[in-house]
Amino acid sequence: MQSEVMFAGFGGQGILLIGDILAHAAMEEGFEVAWIPSYGPEMRGGTAYCLVVISDRPIGSPIIRNPMHLIAMNRPSLEKFAPMLKPNGIVVINSSLISIGSGRDDVDELLVPANDIAGDLGSTKAANIVALAAFVARSKIVDFEILRQCVKKVFSSKENLISLNLKALEQGKEAAQVKNPGP
Repeated sequence: MQSEVMFAGFGGQGILLIGDILAHAAMEEGFEVAWIPSYGPEMRGGTAYCLVVISDRPIGSPIIRNPMHLIAMNRPSLEKFAPMLKPNGIVVINSSLISIGSGRDDVDELLVPANDIAGDLGSTKAANIVALAAFVARSKIVDFEILRQCVKKVFSSKENLISLNLKALEQGKEAAQVKNPGP
């Protein structure tokens, strides 16, 4: 079993962070993992994406042309990466910022108003955690409890953020249970 997950958005949305968290959760479960970050020269506002490859056997190459899954946090990312996906994958769309669908009928499209959910929790900065949780809850790519432990560990040096991000995990998990008709 090998799965490839593309996380994409603009700089400042925590794209690389959620890819890193998923990679660590997969390693905790004993999987082989590759995490490949990419971002433009701008720290905030430029394009940022990363690819996480998870496998139960050694990974031949971490360079993947057609990933299985996509978490798109902004419209340019959805438009750029959705056409590349393999059929039968999952596309998580941050419907707070994206008003269109993937244009694919061969993928499981999940609309999650990640920014709205995070804002209701107190900070839109947790939108990335909402989206990650929705993806993991829908895909079951890693155990959700292991994901929760990894989030606690990542934010352990900022204890004031642990509670917010754990709530974001739960809200994202709940959002994954909702069947949406599409934008």
